[in-house]
Parts: sequence; structure tokens; C-alpha cells
Amino acid sequence: MQMYAGMGILAWIILGGIAGIVARALMRQRRRGCLLDVVVGVVGAVLGGALFSALGGVGITGFNVYSLVVAVVGSVLFLWFLNILRKHG
Repeated sequence: MQMYAGMGILAWIILGGIAGIVARALMRQRRRGCLLDVVVGVVGAVLGGALFSALGGVGITGFNVYSLVVAVVGSVLFLWFLNILRKHG
């Protein structure tokens, strides 16, 4: 899997921040800070892109609504996984 080369680091940070905030709201988690939202969103974007690609779809395509959906899906999965680890750890 490769990261979309057309997006700069600032675009990844903005996309990640938005995706992290949306995922946190969907998962009904309390606010932990902007930096953590960005990290969750960027990890989610990479995870979502890999998942969509593995399922025969398209991953991150740039700074657009489709990529935001992919990033949010990945972020929700990432937060869900972290919640499982916290409960069993």
C-alpha cells in the first residue's frame, strides 16, 4: 500500500484531524485533544485505505469527501480496536 503522493503533509494532518473528530463523535468517546484526534485520523486513513484496497476498492484518492469517508471508517475501526485492547489489558 502506498500513501497518496498528491497530498502534502498538511493535507494529511487536516484530513486526519477531521476524520479523528468525526470518528470520536461516532464512537461517543470523550474529547482527549486535537493532537490525538489527528493521530487517530491519520492512522485511520492509512488503515482505511489499506482495507478498502484489500477489498478491491480504492483507498485514499486525495483531499476529498471520498477519502474522508475512507479515513473515518479506518478511524472508527482503529478506535474500536483500541477499546478492545483497553478492556482486555
